[in-house]
Amino acid sequence: MEEKFSFWLQPTDALLADLHSRREGLSVSDAAARIKQYGPNAFHAAIKQSLLSKIGKRILNPLIAILLVAAAISSISGDLGSFVIILTVITISITLDIVQEHHAEVAVETLRRSVAVKADVRRGGALVAVPVEDIVPGDIIELRTGDLVPADGIILDAHNLQVNESLMTGEAFPSAKSEAPCSNPAPSDATNALFAGTSVVGGNALMLVVATGQRTRFGGIAIALSAAEPETALEKGVHSLGVLILKLTVFLTLFVLFAHLVAGRPPIDSFLFAVALAVGLTPELLPMVMTVTLARGALRMAEKKVIVKRLSSIHDLGAMDVLCTDKTGTLTQAVVTLVEHIGIDGQSSDRLLMLAALNSKFETGVRSPLDVAILAHPDQPPTDAWIRRGEVPFDFERRCVSVLAGNGNDSWLITKGAPEAILSRAIAIEGKDGKPLPLDAAARAALDALQNKQVTQGFRLLALAVKPMPAGTTEVSLTDETDLTLVGFCVFSDPPKLDAAAAIATLQGLGVRLKVISGDHAEVVRHVATAVGLNGDRLLSGDEISDLTETALAARIENVDLFARVDPDQKTRIIKALQRRGHVVGFMGDGINDAPAIRAAHVGLSVEGATDIARAAADMIMLAPDLGVLAEGVKEGRRTFANILKYVRMGTSSNFGNMLSMALASIVLPFLPLLPMQILLNNLLYDLSEIGIPFDSVDADDVDHPHTWDIKSILRFTIVMGAVSSLFDIATFTILLKVFNADAATFQTAWFLESIATQILVIFLIRSRGHFWSSRPHWILVATSLGALGFTVALVLSPLRKIFGFVTIEAQLGLSICAIVALYLVCAEIAKRLAMARLRA
Repeated sequence: MEEKFSFWLQPTDALLADLHSRREGLSVSDAAARIKQYGPNAFHAAIKQSLLSKIGKRILNPLIAILLVAAAISSISGDLGSFVIILTVITISITLDIVQEHHAEVAVETLRRSVAVKADVRRGGALVAVPVEDIVPGDIIELRTGDLVPADGIILDAHNLQVNESLMTGEAFPSAKSEAPCSNPAPSDATNALFAGTSVVGGNALMLVVATGQRTRFGGIAIALSAAEPETALEKGVHSLGVLILKLTVFLTLFVLFAHLVAGRPPIDSFLFAVALAVGLTPELLPMVMTVTLARGALRMAEKKVIVKRLSSIHDLGAMDVLCTDKTGTLTQAVVTLVEHIGIDGQSSDRLLMLAALNSKFETGVRSPLDVAILAHPDQPPTDAWIRRGEVPFDFERRCVSVLAGNGNDSWLITKGAPEAILSRAIAIEGKDGKPLPLDAAARAALDALQNKQVTQGFRLLALAVKPMPAGTTEVSLTDETDLTLVGFCVFSDPPKLDAAAAIATLQGLGVRLKVISGDHAEVVRHVATAVGLNGDRLLSGDEISDLTETALAARIENVDLFARVDPDQKTRIIKALQRRGHVVGFMGDGINDAPAIRAAHVGLSVEGATDIARAAADMIMLAPDLGVLAEGVKEGRRTFANILKYVRMGTSSNFGNMLSMALASIVLPFLPLLPMQILLNNLLYDLSEIGIPFDSVDADDVDHPHTWDIKSILRFTIVMGAVSSLFDIATFTILLKVFNADAATFQTAWFLESIATQILVIFLIRSRGHFWSSRPHWILVATSLGALGFTVALVLSPLRKIFGFVTIEAQLGLSICAIVALYLVCAEIAKRLAMARLRA
């Protein structure tokens, strides 16, 4: 076991031999055999559980445990009917939950793997992209800037490799790595080793995989982090709802049980009745409804080109009221073009273009769109006579990249980067004759004017500087990036998207405010934002943010929508400041520097072509970097949550009203209003009627603005609608006793029919805020609801009614029940609109 932590001390050839591998990589058959031997390269405990473990987990649910106790008592006491009903409720609830959970797992896993992070692996003599979970010990992996390190391993070859190991060491600055042997036993000082969970921020490397999955150093950390992962907003809402239902249940059942015992009722019958009330109050199908609804939401969002990696993030996307994003690819076309290459005098410079092309050609990291634009320029001068001799890779602190290029005996350091980064390292400017001139105050003022002229038109600038190096120089370092001579600027165009303004207007119409967070110059950000309809008056720069405390930033951030020249840490600070203001925040990014902010946001978004780090951090992957696509995803998120809330409102209000009526009636009547077995049957049939809710359509109003869990509003809705239900139950009791002089069996049969009819039919009313006839329910909901009602009527009319203690009722009584149900629905429609109005307040 210790060997895996000290593999970097062993000779490379010995490791290759021990792993039966070679630099050309494993064969496809070897890799397939090893995945069976070592398992997937996953850094978390296995998600899949056996059928028995899934059943066991649900049986341990307190509610199910109470039902099992009640079933045992029913069996011992000879009440076989109640025993069968309780077991049926348990079986259906557990079966539906497990089956739907399985379907959801399969669907989400398929979607997740479709956007899985991949690594370039040498397999069967070819370089292939392999999902990181399929990587095995002995694999040979090629890593580049922007890649996640997918496993623990040794470096076989490296070029200017810089690795972010902050996850392991806490050190914010990148670590330099090479293939040179290492004798230090400390993992943090293993300069020839790479560890899973770290990321390449510069250079490239060839890596031999030694350990995968939970055998890596990151494996144990990941398990611990997973175990301590905080609740999501959806889970917090469900927990709050559970606490509310628990309070109502405990109060009602203990009150009824105490009252029955004081009145001298049989203890076992009283206990079974109280337990039946508890079951009737609880929406036991909520886990199944949530699972099905979220899974269907994920599938629908996939059709809208948004792939969901974390199901609960669907709720967060629907609740999102602030979206933070970079401008490139979302507000702009991401078609970067080099439109000018100007010298210090503002005139076109072929020398500048040649130097820029050399820098872009010789840098080994992932080429940015700016590099691609430089190399694609049609007037690019020939560079065949130049050779690459060294490099200082790009990083986000320096915001520049340097290459050492040679032409014969001449060696030049060519540095390209953000204008302020280059100017801070420059001491001279290049004159017309190629000789350096002092970078004095007058020259700086002229350069500022030249830059402002370009950026106010929305163009992006990269500065380029040079430095002659001594003959024979083959390596460069950060210390060489000094005393540079500024040559000029590359000027780039990335025009705004034609549909960006409409997409932003759509998001704003949905109650989502857009904030642009960019590393570009302030005037470039302002120009693009104004072009797409955003307010460009207020802007915060990275320098200004650095001077603000967390409290001050939270105070300023509410009224600022544009942020320029921000670094990765400042992006995260912005996200957290918005969260402190009570906003549900989404962040969309695609670069290495975006990953911390993606992780910090309530819902992290990335795009299919993003870096591995950004995609791994994201909760959702957009198949197109389009705000219009995101707007459709927001709507789907709200539709999904609306159906979950629909079930909650239906279940809590109907159940509460009926159980309250039974509790009160059981105290004043000389007999039970419903037998425990009949209560359980009522609950079972009602649950079955609501299975179609995840498939139901929703009102346009449900997607027009963000929705979050509001337990107080749900409680108000429950009380209002439950009170209306109880009033009609009392009216039914009065009519049955005073008009029809019903005995116990007739009373129970008649009220059972009235209770189940009102519960099921009111679904078609309270599923929509508007008039029930203005919103058409899904045919599956119609089928499950009316099917359950039809089964109830057929059961009472059939000989099987005797099993449940029902009797035949007269036609006149049946018509009276129909009239009561009709009148209840009219009143419920009126009360619903009042309750809904309060719910939205």
